Amino acid sequence: MEAAKLEWAYSWLQNSKGIYINGEFIASSDGQTIESINPATGEKLGTFFKASSEDVDKAVVSARKAFDPSGPWRTMSRKDRARVLHQIADAIRRHQAELSTLESLDNGKLYSESWNDDLIETADIFDYYAGWTDKFYGETSPVEGLALNYTVREPVGVCGLIVPWNYPILMAAWKMGPALSMGNTVILKPSEITSFSAIRLFEILHEEVDIPQGVINLVLGGGDVGGFLSNHMQIDKLAFTGSTAVGKKLVHSSADSNLKMLSLELGGKSPNIIFDDVPNLNFAIERSFYGLFTQKGEKCSAPTRLFVHRSHYDRVVSGLADLANSYVLGDPFDPITNQGPQSSQAQMDKIMRYIGYGIDEGAKLVAGGKRDTSGSNANGYFVRPTIFADVDNKMKIAQDEIFGPVLPVIPFTEEEDAIRMANDTTYGLAAGLWTKDISRAHRVASKLEAGMIFINKYGFYDFAAPFGGFKQSGWGKEYAIHSLESYTKLKSIWVNF
Repeated sequence: MEAAKLEWAYSWLQNSKGIYINGEFIASSDGQTIESINPATGEKLGTFFKASSEDVDKAVVSARKAFDPSGPWRTMSRKDRARVLHQIADAIRRHQAELSTLESLDNGKLYSESWNDDLIETADIFDYYAGWTDKFYGETSPVEGLALNYTVREPVGVCGLIVPWNYPILMAAWKMGPALSMGNTVILKPSEITSFSAIRLFEILHEEVDIPQGVINLVLGGGDVGGFLSNHMQIDKLAFTGSTAVGKKLVHSSADSNLKMLSLELGGKSPNIIFDDVPNLNFAIERSFYGLFTQKGEKCSAPTRLFVHRSHYDRVVSGLADLANSYVLGDPFDPITNQGPQSSQAQMDKIMRYIGYGIDEGAKLVAGGKRDTSGSNANGYFVRPTIFADVDNKMKIAQDEIFGPVLPVIPFTEEEDAIRMANDTTYGLAAGLWTKDISRAHRVASKLEAGMIFINKYGFYDFAAPFGGFKQSGWGKEYAIHSLESYTKLKSIWVNF
């Protein structure tokens, strides 16, 4: 079965893939292509056409035409729009093996992670947002005098969606689902590092789902293509997931163009605090480890700073080191593999630089700290799970987003010290804490400066709950009713009696 999936994928990858505009796949106007690399081998995986500014213009015209008041998407009933979203979900499930295979080849994550963590949720998201097409209401306002005021929610318009390389197809669904549900049209730009699962998704939707021309468009390329989207005068809203540095650039370019709406899901350096009264220390150690080291540590909301009460410090450090040393790195399709390669050489090199910073600044390396070049891993981008002990919270490894399998462990004694260090960061995406004391749990949760707080298990996620952070971790929320707000505009209507 594994061989058949890979055989299909390599056959599919033989030909250069096009961009998708107005219901058809086309080559880019200037013929430029980008080569994608298999991170497990360092070898070429395939190529795709890179969109030019002219191509982005074509995509915007296509999306605008579909969105116009007389266009096919605006005139479609909410019931029929929901039917389209359900069709998308069903099509993804039918092709789950193909999409999971491409995701793992292109990104390096385990096939089991692509299947269980990414594709199942990707399909479910479209079903979830199908249910919202006719349930996002306006309201009647209690105004004074002989007048009626009511509000309605209208779609924003043409939405540019820029998604990262760590969860390529899942992040696309996080944005396409609510955007389409509310009646917007979209232009998706995946990362140039991991574009193939999105390309295959659009092929499937083109072949099997009744989506009117122009409602969904796909442009491929790097930061310059993202710049074409953020600077475009006819794009009404931009949704971005990625680094804080790039998010700041998009704020400037959007403001300098047409002041388009922005939602930004950015970086994180999330604290995870194990108090002296932790309910189950072994579970806390395991969850603190797997919460970061699954998906190769390439997760914005991962618990990337671990604060441990001194009474448990040695036990926690020893337990983490044992888990790290037991990890098997290798082929993402091999069932015995615990961790695949980092997504690109650039990302691997960045991680290795930060490991060097940690050593130079005096942190104690207790596990990992090197590439894994054993056997067939020799040419891939494999980094051993790395644990640093005796870390000072001011060190680079404790302050900067590394986005890889590196965990700094920091001791503390007093609750207030843990809270102070936890909040000493420019980020505020998530935070976790472990305690038996219900009063402490709520007290600490109220003081932590993060958009998501996890108590006694790091990492709860559900479509019904908002996902997003504070400070430089972004603007707006993914998931739930809160995500719909950023894909609609509120109109206030007055009637005189």
